[in-house]
Amino acid sequence: MNKLLGFTRNFSNSVSLNAIKTVTVVGGGLMGSGIAQVAAQAGQNVTIVDLKPELLEKAQKSIQNNLNRVARKVHKDDPSKIESFVKEASERIKVSTNIEDGANVDLVVEAIVEKLDVKQELFNKLDKLCPEHTILASNTSSISINEIGAGIKRKDRFGGLHFFNPVPVMRLLEVIKGDHISEETYQAMMSWGKSIGKTCITCKDTPGFVVNRLLGPYSAEAMRMYERGDASKEDIDIGMKLGASYPMGPLELADYTGLDTNKFVLQVLYEKTKHPVFKPIPLLDKLVAEGKLGIKTGEGIYKYKK
Repeated sequence: MNKLLGFTRNFSNSVSLNAIKTVTVVGGGLMGSGIAQVAAQAGQNVTIVDLKPELLEKAQKSIQNNLNRVARKVHKDDPSKIESFVKEASERIKVSTNIEDGANVDLVVEAIVEKLDVKQELFNKLDKLCPEHTILASNTSSISINEIGAGIKRKDRFGGLHFFNPVPVMRLLEVIKGDHISEETYQAMMSWGKSIGKTCITCKDTPGFVVNRLLGPYSAEAMRMYERGDASKEDIDIGMKLGASYPMGPLELADYTGLDTNKFVLQVLYEKTKHPVFKPIPLLDKLVAEGKLGIKTGEGIYKYKK
């Protein structure tokens, strides 16, 4: 599958500061499609690469729906501007099942499964396929950037770009500096993040980076309180929403982000830090084993109407 949705792209021969104009996103899931959408909205030409044609088709439909919502919000009751906004952004997006089709770009962002060996295999391949100027970045939420890029040669042009779900709505982008990233690459990544409308923060390659390192203990303790029967799930969430002015309670948030994702993040944090707060939680393990992953499966801590 190699379906061109837009015009022929002009690829730059070198990438300088503030000059990322062509982007490939590897992974057509929620995160990948969201990253592709915000880049296309910002005027950049984007290729989404995924091995599964059905995921690419789903990503295209999702992006189209999201673009329509954004256009209606921005342009309100002006049908011509709404149509133009959606058409122009859509035409900047290309999809393919072949990684080679996305190699000749300024930036590649990986948004695939959170497994170290799978990510390493992908980046080792990209390192050989992509031109020398291409910056490679991982959207991992907690795996070490240094470990992911251990086998590549361009360690100076490799780092982390951790987005938050849903990407078109969440304004934050964590820019992760590995041990070997160059200042030019770091500045280019920061500038690109700002160009797609994100507020960028920087963190070194430390377990969980900023947000998940802080969110992990909060989420874990909320889960343990519910598991012990200290308080109902509703009261735990209401307590944090009204007592701490959080927009969502910790258990609602866990269901929203996915209990499987929560389990994985806690597992990585425990492996790296050995801190007891990150130890496995029997309730969380049970729900994940039963396939009750939160909103995306219709049930997690809470039950949801489809």
